[in-house]
Amino acid sequence: MRRSFFCIDSHTCGNPVRLVAGGGPMLPHLPIAERRELFVRDHDWVRQALMFEPRGHDIMSGAIIYPAYREDCDFAVIFIEVSGCLPMCGAGTIGLVTAAIEEGLVTPRIPGRLSIETPAGRVDISYDKPGEFVESVRMFNVASYLHAADVEVDVAGLGKLVVDIAYGGNFYAVVEPQDAWPGLDGMTAADIVDLSRKLRDALATICDPVHPEDERIRGLHHALWCDNVSGPDADGRGAVFYGDKAIDRSPGGTGTSARMAQLHGKGRLRPGDTFRQQSLIGTVVEGRVEAEIMVGPFKGIKPSVGGWARIIGHNTIFVDDRDPLAHGFQIV
Repeated sequence: MRRSFFCIDSHTCGNPVRLVAGGGPMLPHLPIAERRELFVRDHDWVRQALMFEPRGHDIMSGAIIYPAYREDCDFAVIFIEVSGCLPMCGAGTIGLVTAAIEEGLVTPRIPGRLSIETPAGRVDISYDKPGEFVESVRMFNVASYLHAADVEVDVAGLGKLVVDIAYGGNFYAVVEPQDAWPGLDGMTAADIVDLSRKLRDALATICDPVHPEDERIRGLHHALWCDNVSGPDADGRGAVFYGDKAIDRSPGGTGTSARMAQLHGKGRLRPGDTFRQQSLIGTVVEGRVEAEIMVGPFKGIKPSVGGWARIIGHNTIFVDDRDPLAHGFQIV
């Protein structure tokens, strides 16, 4: 049997986003967090086929749009990544909004604004479309917070690191320059991947964060290596690691949210402050602390992240059962 998927490919500040506009599996009309669980249980082959090689690659991310269950949302989304079905993806949100609006896949109830039902919760959007194209998107992300501060961990090849665990839609180990790790200068992409794997393995033995309001959101899978910048165009830079060997080419949406939550939790950002995060390739998103909010027992923030995306093509993808590699593969 051969199945086809119509996709709109884009990139958000350099990171690829594949929006599945046709061919996604039918799911019952339930809250999107529950539909995500059904998708993972019954249809994960779709994610693997579209994200893994030979149709995707190690950095691939994507999204599938569904009708909203919540009455206060325009549509719902399931994020598909090389690393799994994440509760939230910031770069993916900016890319899918750009593609969905420019290609007419969704009609906002209020021009210039959208509300999206994600597995992590409702995410509000404002976008700027002065003409034919969407020039920028601001994502008002889910409540973010500092989960644990100054966690000491022994990392093979580095020694003792002190990291913070922050949530911005996904849990992140946030690493700032210190004696054992002087910063990003001189590090290759392979170095970041290698250290991130070791850090994640070491933290797995001492830390298993669970969201205080939704126990389905748990586990530490991302690392954010932070550093300073030398120019006036950004306030910080960072490299986000996810999956088995992926480094986000964009500054990251949930990563920037987690970074701001970490800085706020340590008294270094206040409501109304902005934080411009730079990626390894030099692209920048603008984060802003919109308000303070409680996340269970934790003091957190409502963050927003503004960025841009560009459509790079239409893509009809076939998954043919006659192909021995139909459902994709990875070389780890």
